[in-house]
Amino acid sequence: MKYGKVLCASLNGIDAILTEVEVDISGGLPGFAVVGMAGKSVGEAKDRVRGALKHSGFKIPAERITINLAPADLKKEGTHYDLAIAICILSACGGIENAIIPQDVMFIGELSLNGKVRGVKGVLVMAELAQNMKMKYLVLPKQNLREASLIQGINLVPIEYLKELVLMLEAGKLLTQKASIKITHKIDSEYDFSLIRGQESAKRALTIASAGGHNLLMSGPPGTGKTLLARTIPTILPTLSKEEMLEVTKIYSVTGKLPKNQAVITQSPFRSPHHTASHVALVGGGSSASPGEVTLAHRGVLFLDEIPEFHRQTLEALRQPLEDGVITVSRASGTLTFPAKFMLIASSNPCPCGYLGDPKKECSCTPMQIIHYQKKLSGPLLDRIDMKIVVERFDTKKFAGKVAEGESDEIRAKVTKARNIQRKRYAKIKAMTNADLKIKNIEGYCQIPETEKMYLIRSMENSNLSARGYHKILKIARTIADLDQSEKIKQKHLFEALSYYDNQALNM
Repeated sequence: MKYGKVLCASLNGIDAILTEVEVDISGGLPGFAVVGMAGKSVGEAKDRVRGALKHSGFKIPAERITINLAPADLKKEGTHYDLAIAICILSACGGIENAIIPQDVMFIGELSLNGKVRGVKGVLVMAELAQNMKMKYLVLPKQNLREASLIQGINLVPIEYLKELVLMLEAGKLLTQKASIKITHKIDSEYDFSLIRGQESAKRALTIASAGGHNLLMSGPPGTGKTLLARTIPTILPTLSKEEMLEVTKIYSVTGKLPKNQAVITQSPFRSPHHTASHVALVGGGSSASPGEVTLAHRGVLFLDEIPEFHRQTLEALRQPLEDGVITVSRASGTLTFPAKFMLIASSNPCPCGYLGDPKKECSCTPMQIIHYQKKLSGPLLDRIDMKIVVERFDTKKFAGKVAEGESDEIRAKVTKARNIQRKRYAKIKAMTNADLKIKNIEGYCQIPETEKMYLIRSMENSNLSARGYHKILKIARTIADLDQSEKIKQKHLFEALSYYDNQALNM
């Protein structure tokens, strides 16, 4: 009986768990079995490993080979176990001459049939696990080197072929390498605020929303620029901090969506799913409990164009991430919690045809159609959207003027300054923006004079504003004050905040 063991990792949501790869080679009829709750892609590893070993010049014992992936109560998915399985088999049957596989080495990589080591997803979180577990070496595909180099304190051994790794192990020396990563903060977008003509009030609302991380709903007839307004938001958002970059990059690494030749995500994500997107696609889930669009938008923007066209059940699932900044996905195999702290930007028409109340085109919808359309957004969901604006038709004469370039740069500078004020103010409570403030902290950081407080209370009574609405208005007012670099919330800041949360609140 021959036995071997090496270390690998398993992905569990956006985290990694240390996994032992064990092999038992015993007499009996030749066979190859993988146990330990192995998924389909892991079960297929036996054929990839067999082909890779054969084409690399190694002989597979004509005996029964059993591979165990522990812990056995965690479902294993992915192709990154291939390399560890191959090395484990070789170490057990003596295929690696005079070599003892140390237990401070983690092996990650997919094998092609000719022995080449292919890149895999989730390397960043597995490298972080290796560092946390005090591993000395991480053996990984060469094409994942730049991604793994973001993690400090671990020796990386990039390889291209299985044979190359075996020669290193036989020589007793693993060749380490580190990739130099240059982080640039260039805003890569074809959009700019200067492209938007005649929508100054909407631009102002977007500036406030971006400065405080507030959710925003834009309503108006077709052709008023709602979609273009939303797509300019990434150009005015501040650059991600190092911690935020690592958070976002881990998500994109695990989901396999990290752009080619890009080791780190430096810009705030902008996700715009189609209204036909399923519930699972938006919030996450499926058989393997994968992150959805709300998690891919973490630390960025989730844009829902024509939000009433989304399925109501799907929209209602947004209530948890909008309130808590996380999304919980429950499956029979367990419960996973994914980060989902995003800024929701949504657009809608006032009715199915889009022209209700339009001064130039008559609405063709029936009253029942209008009521049904507007009821697609529930009260609890609307209550979680901080700001609501109407984007009206603009003056066509504005097109005659010359486009002034670089407007996004100017606004981004103001937004960044306001965000920096907030980071400094909330350093002790670990909030990043005004929108992140919890109820227990609002009164302390969003103080207003007694007269303004009474006015706000009367507004609540006259407009049926909820307690959540009261707190959101205070947070919006705090953001407007930050943009003005005002230490105190003034009356003008409060009035403007009221107009964004509920237009009826000012009609007293």
